[in-house]
Amino acid sequence: MDGERSTFGDGPAASRRDRFTVAVRSAPDPGTVVVAPAGELDHDTVEPLRALLEKHEDAARIVVDCAGLDFCDSTGLNLLLRARARARETGAVLDLAGLRSPVDRMFEITGAGRVFRVYADVGAALAAGTGDSRPEDRA
Repeated sequence: MDGERSTFGDGPAASRRDRFTVAVRSAPDPGTVVVAPAGELDHDTVEPLRALLEKHEDAARIVVDCAGLDFCDSTGLNLLLRARARARETGAVLDLAGLRSPVDRMFEITGAGRVFRVYADVGAALAAGTGDSRPEDRA
């Protein structure tokens, strides 16, 4: 699982290929996967993230490392909300880490930041484990 990477590259415009990538890393905790999208997450680039989240639906916990996201539109937000709902249905957890502006602002405005457990960074998320308490260390 280490080093798994997907790049958006099947769109009509070559410039879109470099706008978004997503990588997957295993975590020290068995059953935990870190998914790290980077770039601009929007309608045109969402598919690689959707595919990797679906591929790792059997994980007990997914931490989405958002530190590399420069932008996230409603399509990306809806994907994360649906992935969180699917995870909850199976008893799994989907958490976010490293939200930064302007992505953080979108989560704040929409109220989605209150739905997810949001951690300052991946290290804080992994240290917190899968407990049900909401973190106070919002990035």
